[in-house]
This record gives sequence, C-alpha cells and structure tokens, in this order.
Amino acid sequence: MSTDKIKSPLEKSREYLNKAYEFQMKGQFEEAILNYKLSLELFPTAEAHTFLGWTYSFTGDLDKAIEECKNAISVDADYGNPYNDIGSYLIQQGKHDEALPWLEMAVKSKRYENHHFAHLNIGRVLELKGMWFEALEEYRTAIILSPDYLLAKQYFNKLQGLLN
Repeated sequence: MSTDKIKSPLEKSREYLNKAYEFQMKGQFEEAILNYKLSLELFPTAEAHTFLGWTYSFTGDLDKAIEECKNAISVDADYGNPYNDIGSYLIQQGKHDEALPWLEMAVKSKRYENHHFAHLNIGRVLELKGMWFEALEEYRTAIILSPDYLLAKQYFNKLQGLLN
C-alpha cells in the first residue's frame, strides 16, 4: 500500500502556482503562464489570476493583464492587488483618468497588504494631472505606510524639489 498522500485540487493548484511564480521570477514567462493556467484549472484563486496578469504585463500584453485582474476580482472582490495592478497598467497605457477609480478601490480593499503601492500610483496620476500638492500627500501617505519604500521617497523628493 502506498504511503503517498493523495493531493486535493487545492494542493495541486498551489503547487502549480508556486512553480509558475518561480518561472516568472526567472523570466521564463511562457512556462509561468502555462503553470498559472494549470493552477487556475484546478482551483481558481484571485492570486493566480492576478499573478497571471502580472506575467502578461511582463510580456507587454497589458490588455490580457487587465482581463486577468478583472477575473481575480470576480473570484475575490476583497483582494486589493488586482485593483492596484489594473490602475498601474492603465497608467502605462496613458489612461490616467481611468486608472484613478481602480487605485482608489485598492486603497479601500479589505485584503491588501500593500496599500502604499496604490497611494504611490495615485500620486503618480495626480502629479501627471498637475495636482502637485495632492500628489505630495499621496507620496507622503505611501511613505508613512511603508517607511522603507524608496520609490515613494524618490517621487516625493523629486516633486518637492520642483515645487521649491
């Protein structure tokens, strides 16, 4: 009799998710995409959809990235990462006004550990729109939430220097 434990679909899905992430971090995007899709077939999670979207963004396919983030939201509307990611992708596409509502939803998300990312992105949009003092406040908030967040400090210092 075999002592191997039979794995549940969730456990197998997690294995594919972890494997996909490893491929993604190595820049092996095709393999990452394949493994994220295998993970999603077994047990759809907001995380797998979001990370699949992130991988698509690395390949330059921002439309697919946004689509996957919307899929993530349909699985778990409380998960904040896909809202911020959609906002970030829209910024990259030059759709600043469209990005703001998504970023604001990220800030309000119940299950999101990186609110500082959303505040930085809101600041970026506000700065691009010429709303400099509001942008400074968003950068300041990002720094308060994550004191070691170097990018927020750089944006804050650059804009503050321009305003002096």
